[in-house]
Amino acid sequence: MSAVMEHPSLSTPPSATSAARKASATGTQGAQTLLEVSGLNAWYGAAHILFDVALNVRRGEVVALMGRNGAGKSTTLKAVMGLLSRRQGQVKFLGQDITGQAPFEVARIGLGFVPEDRRVFTDLTVTENLEVGRQPNRQWPDGSEALNWTPAALYELFPNLGQMQNRPGGQMSGGEQQMLTVARTLMGNPFLVLLDEPSEGVAPVIVEQMAHMILALKAKGASILLSEQNVHFAELVSDRAYVLEKGQIKYEGTMAELAANDDVRRAYLTV
Repeated sequence: MSAVMEHPSLSTPPSATSAARKASATGTQGAQTLLEVSGLNAWYGAAHILFDVALNVRRGEVVALMGRNGAGKSTTLKAVMGLLSRRQGQVKFLGQDITGQAPFEVARIGLGFVPEDRRVFTDLTVTENLEVGRQPNRQWPDGSEALNWTPAALYELFPNLGQMQNRPGGQMSGGEQQMLTVARTLMGNPFLVLLDEPSEGVAPVIVEQMAHMILALKAKGASILLSEQNVHFAELVSDRAYVLEKGQIKYEGTMAELAANDDVRRAYLTV
């Protein structure tokens, strides 16, 4: 029997947040497009992994890249970030073509990336890890203030990190390191965060905290593109979804539409 990929710790039913998702999606329909990807192809060596991927993320929304393990979700994020040596297509961020830019250049203009493999400085404390990620405050092209973060603000968002400010990164659990990686990325004050598999391989309590963190960020107006195979997690936090299968976009729509589409869920999101 096939089953939709879910996580036992997330008990809130998708229907409980469907109205909020619809309202949020409606509110971002006329919003500024932050990220626009078209005709994206990518390779690992001779292996062709992504095939003409096209997607967009608007200001103030959370968009999920969904699919089974190996569908190409993480590869898409890495290709957008410039981490793959061989790719074709176009990636535009804030209207600027960034297709050929190096990852550090992409990060400098306000695109943040949280990798799945928690990369923390093990000999540095939590606070020192955060300071490594610090970037100057940013403004939107229209002159309005972007979300700009300080360690104090991040300790409010991640209370457990606030309780271990002086703890070395190497003495933290995997889930705590994951949250520290997210917080360090936010210290760069990104306009858009690429979040790779936030619920993968962490304890249920951390999954719950991650969901609350994303919802809190969304309430502040943050913009996030996340890759996720945990369907319930993605449904809980996201406004829209793209479903990948073997490196191709097979479906796109609002999360409310996907939640009601049993055919797509059975075809591409079951294990």
